[in-house]
Amino acid sequence: MKKVRLTHAILAIVFISLTAMSCRDNKKGEDNDSMHSEMPEEGHHDDSMMDHDNMDTSNNGMDSNMQNADAKQIVVDYMVLKDALVADNKGQAAKAEKKLESTLNDFKVSSYNAEQQKELKDIIVDAKEHAEHIGKSEMDHQREHFKTLSKDITDMVAITGTETTLYQQFCPMYDGGSAWLSMSKDVKNPYYGSKMMSCGKVQKEIN
Repeated sequence: MKKVRLTHAILAIVFISLTAMSCRDNKKGEDNDSMHSEMPEEGHHDDSMMDHDNMDTSNNGMDSNMQNADAKQIVVDYMVLKDALVADNKGQAAKAEKKLESTLNDFKVSSYNAEQQKELKDIIVDAKEHAEHIGKSEMDHQREHFKTLSKDITDMVAITGTETTLYQQFCPMYDGGSAWLSMSKDVKNPYYGSKMMSCGKVQKEIN
């Protein structure tokens, strides 16, 4: 009987020990599961952020392309006006001004940041004012307003960029020094036209 009791006692102790160890193991497992559930799945958060960033970049890209088209058309219309002044053609200059004014009205600034939008709006208002004067002035006054208009378009290109290389050219003699933009390195002066066609130089390239 004593041996039986001793055997039962040993078995009871072993059972209690095994039960205690099992509880500790389960507790560790629960703690690990809890920690795992609180932590984000590996890569899940980063992938979400990456997708969001890619989406934003894609949208900005589309807006940027739309704006580039608007800005490009303004530069093209400006060049037509510049060439009319080079050719001493007041009527063509007035006609080109109307087209440029319309393009300026259609210019969208929504894809640019707040500061750029403000600058662009100010530039457009000033450019339209001088373009209007070109449309109803004699050649001498057309050229006076073209000087300020050229500065406005140059300031605009500094914000919008350009897909085509432009050349900022400078005449030291007209009105104390006056600049304009051209798509060609060849100097053809819009301020003097046929009187001093080649007066001026290339100041810099704008890419």
